[in-house]
Amino acid sequence: MSIQLTEVSKTFGTFQALKSLNLTIEKGEFIAILGPSGCGKTTLLRLLAGFEQPTTGEIRMNRQVAAKPGFSLPPEKRHIGMVFQSFALWPHMNVTEHVRFPIRHHQETPAHIRDKEQERIASVLQMVGLSQHGTRMPHELSGGQKQRVAIARAIASEPSLLLMDEPLSSLDAMLRMDMRREIQSIHRQTGTSIVYVTHDQSEALAMADRIVVMKDGGIEQIGAPQDIYLRPQTEFVAKFVSKANLIRGRWNHDRFVPAGADGSVEWQGSRVAEYFKSCGLYPVRPDQFQLDSPDPSGIPGEVTNVQFQGKEFHYHIRTEDGQWEISSPRQFHLRDKVSLQLPASEQL
Repeated sequence: MSIQLTEVSKTFGTFQALKSLNLTIEKGEFIAILGPSGCGKTTLLRLLAGFEQPTTGEIRMNRQVAAKPGFSLPPEKRHIGMVFQSFALWPHMNVTEHVRFPIRHHQETPAHIRDKEQERIASVLQMVGLSQHGTRMPHELSGGQKQRVAIARAIASEPSLLLMDEPLSSLDAMLRMDMRREIQSIHRQTGTSIVYVTHDQSEALAMADRIVVMKDGGIEQIGAPQDIYLRPQTEFVAKFVSKANLIRGRWNHDRFVPAGADGSVEWQGSRVAEYFKSCGLYPVRPDQFQLDSPDPSGIPGEVTNVQFQGKEFHYHIRTEDGQWEISSPRQFHLRDKVSLQLPASEQL
């Protein structure tokens, strides 16, 4: 399903939850909607699902108007599947009955699926790794298995659009990694368009074809995961997605001289967004800096906090410009004097 939002906004009383959004989602695309709590992610998802009407603007699905002020195509006529954060399983139905329900009750279920219901149920359960658990009740399942049932139910009727609202947030770290792979595999097998709402940067970066970063009801940046992470266009995206340090200094065309250096340190920045150049800033991710013993060719600093993370250490380094976050495989100790350099290979 292709989707087009044109100047879509949504207000609740005096509060504006969404501000004139323009977004196109191509057929079969995996889009992650990424942002902090309260940025409008779930409101956008509810508009796509048909649970809310836009205050202004228009939503088209497969070129047909699905919503505009005063009109909204009901959810049951949109041929969508939805996966909720809370699983939302029915306690009186076993796994097979959960998968059967949308096949029988969704108006848009294709005839070839209705005619071969048992085959479809078996296929979907195999897809999510639950072939041996069809007779189990929800209380007999683990958290990961419950989430698989929720996904199986959502895709059973072969929806054109799958909406996922923070589906992994209630799972532990290892289960989240497993379920990411499952969702990616299902997307490859079904070719269904997916809109995936999350506040977890790693989920969005790992799975999506494109990421829509939202803040305060508006879109900050849209792009491929690599572009969002490596080439942020605003301060919010730099800090929220790649947790960049915003280094102050002065720009001379595409060359940057950081504050705190003796003037001889200069970084290339031809791909740094104009926003940062206009503000006298240079975004540097924690893993881009090279941390060394004191060296006059680098920026001097002092270690103020250390966290061991297995393959690397996470440091807080105090410099003349402020406190920066650095990741490095080299070990230093609290109050050690260090030197920070940005290798040419890491300069934008």
